[in-house]
Amino acid sequence: MSDQQGNSRTPVAGNVWHPATAGRPGDEVHRAGGGSPVAATPDAFHAQPAAGAHDAAARPSVVSAGPRSLSRRTRKARLRLSRIDPWSVMKTSFLFSIAFGIMFWFATYVVWSVIQASGLFDAVNEMLQSVLQNPNDQTQVRIEDFVNTNKVLGIAALIAVINVVLLTAIGTLTAFLYNLSANILGGLELTLAED
Repeated sequence: MSDQQGNSRTPVAGNVWHPATAGRPGDEVHRAGGGSPVAATPDAFHAQPAAGAHDAAARPSVVSAGPRSLSRRTRKARLRLSRIDPWSVMKTSFLFSIAFGIMFWFATYVVWSVIQASGLFDAVNEMLQSVLQNPNDQTQVRIEDFVNTNKVLGIAALIAVINVVLLTAIGTLTAFLYNLSANILGGLELTLAED
């Protein structure tokens, strides 16, 4: 059916008013399901809001995100190393020098044991005996009388102690010199990138 102005009347569920399907007040609106027509009045139209209108207003609209790009931009940050704490450098260099000294002493012991087990000293003793032999003097020349395990490990321990003192002092002095140069030149610039 259509009214005089050409507005079409379409079946609407219940007394729900919709602007696209509404006629003038007083027009007939057919119920869905073949019910009897009812008069369309302004009060009837505003009495019941459309089903789900409040739910749609309460729920925020969800915008679907587009597909993620496969290539992600890497974030980078430029930092400047303006000062080094000499106390922390001294502690760190001290611990590293002690560790290096222990490894040096242990490596010396291992190398010396391998040399003794290989029979190198016996070959050296025979060579010295043949070179330095004297018919009037039958004294045996042995290299172990001059270089033995105790002397070698003692010298290695002394070198390790000297190394601890020197590395600690050099590391601390380097930190002081870097701080002085950073005040003038600004220090080292680092660029950090995210994985």
